[in-house]
Amino acid sequence: MRAQLARVDAVLIQAVIAAALSFAHLHDIASAAGQGGWKAWAYPISVDLLLVAAWRRLRSGEAKAAGWCWFVIALTASLGANVATAGLLDMNHVPAWLRILVAGWPAVAFLGGTLLAHSAPTTLDQAADPDKDNEVHDRAEAPEPHPEPPAHPAAEQEPPERPALPVPAALVAHARKVAAEHHTRTGTPIDTPTLRTRLGVPEPMAEAIATHL
Repeated sequence: MRAQLARVDAVLIQAVIAAALSFAHLHDIASAAGQGGWKAWAYPISVDLLLVAAWRRLRSGEAKAAGWCWFVIALTASLGANVATAGLLDMNHVPAWLRILVAGWPAVAFLGGTLLAHSAPTTLDQAADPDKDNEVHDRAEAPEPHPEPPAHPAAEQEPPERPALPVPAALVAHARKVAAEHHTRTGTPIDTPTLRTRLGVPEPMAEAIATHL
C-alpha cells in the first residue's frame, strides 16, 4: 500500500512540475507576443484545457482521429513554447508569424474544444436507456402463448341448402329431349355440365333442371 502511494505521489509531483513549467513558458510566450495582463495567463489555461478534452476523447474510444488531431495541436503549442523559451527565441523581438499564431490561438482552441466536448456520441440511444433495452430483450425472449384447444369442438355445420330455382315447363320439356337424344347417341345419361352446355344456361339453372329429369 505504501509503495503504491509512493508511486502515485511521484507521478503527481512530476505532473505538477511539468504543468507548472509549461504554464509558465506559455505565459511568457503570450506576454512576449503582445498579450499582456490577464490575457497572458489565459493562454496556458486554454492549451491545457484543449489537451484535457483531447485526452478524454481518446479515452472514450470515440472519434479517435479527431482526438489525436487536437491532442497533437495542443501538445505542439505546449512543446513549442517550452523550446522557444529555452534561449532559441529573442523574447524582446518576437517574429510577426509568432504574433499571428498567438493571436489566432483562442479561435483554434475554441473550435477544437467545441468539437471534442459537444460532438454527438456515436453510441446508440438504447445504451443510454438500459431499462428500455432490457424491456425489449425480455419481450423478445418471452414465448408466445399458444391458444388452448376448445374442450368440446363445435359440430360442423352443414351448408345451407340452396333454394330451388323456378324452372319453366317448356325449358324442362326441351331439356328432356336433349337428355333423350344424348342417351340415344352415347348410351349414358346426360350429366349436369353437358346439360348446361347444350342448353346454354347458368350452372344453378342447369342443376335445377337436372332435378326434374
